[in-house]
Amino acid sequence: MAESEVDLESEQYEKHREAGEILAQVREEAADRVEVGASQLEVAEWAEDRIRELGGQPAFPVNISVDEEAAHATPSIGDETTFGEEMVNLDIGVHVDGWLADTAVTVDLSGTPELAEASEQALEAALEIVEPGVETGEIGAEIEGVIDGYGYNPVVNLTGHGLGHWEQHTSPNIPNRAVSQGTTLEVGDVVAIEPFATDGGGKVTEGASEEIFSLQREGTVRNRQARDALEQITEEFRTLPFATRWLETDRPEMALRRLKRNDIVHGYPVLKEDDGSLVSQKEHTIIVTEDGCEVTTK
Repeated sequence: MAESEVDLESEQYEKHREAGEILAQVREEAADRVEVGASQLEVAEWAEDRIRELGGQPAFPVNISVDEEAAHATPSIGDETTFGEEMVNLDIGVHVDGWLADTAVTVDLSGTPELAEASEQALEAALEIVEPGVETGEIGAEIEGVIDGYGYNPVVNLTGHGLGHWEQHTSPNIPNRAVSQGTTLEVGDVVAIEPFATDGGGKVTEGASEEIFSLQREGTVRNRQARDALEQITEEFRTLPFATRWLETDRPEMALRRLKRNDIVHGYPVLKEDDGSLVSQKEHTIIVTEDGCEVTTK
């Protein structure tokens, strides 16, 4: 997008800002509810309801990743899991008419505050160098340098990302380490920068559980529950991720199994570091401006 074509006051950017403002408030309020003994499901549902109350919609299910989990963990239907003395990452998204904001914060209940600080400081360092013309690889180098300085590893196979209209992950990718082949940021780019720091090996793998899904393609199914679920998915969530617990049909797990078997939806397995390790995360959404960036989720 050439600079002359970008109107940062246009309706789409105003909606990105509105989503960010709602999200900043919900992130702080939800983080205050994370404490030992509190219910994960109650925190997630409270945050999702609060987003709606403030005039937005959840852009994806509230992710609650604990200890070695890095992403895609969200409570299941009737989940009774409570927080222990753990490292807890809250990753929350909001959209206003499909225009998105995405943010994350680590609440450390594990007694490892330096790890939480590493991802937080890495994000600060990254934001300081963002401007039109900067390469995404340079941002990755800043993130990696800060996390290394704390004696931890960046998670190299997770990245920040662009945010599109009804699209949670678009280009450019924002790496969490130095890479030589990057993309150049331009005025008007809307991106989420999200450093992950770990005392593990620095690479996540897919776990067995899956509670988050999204529509892969349009299709038809004979089963009534699967049809009901597909109708809700297509109308309400479109291409954005949703949780099993959001489906209003009876027997939602079975409905999702059928839709998955027909390649109509795909699942997001929980992404995890080595067992016994910890992962921290900090994320903001930004709009690249003529002289730097505007953080919409501050």
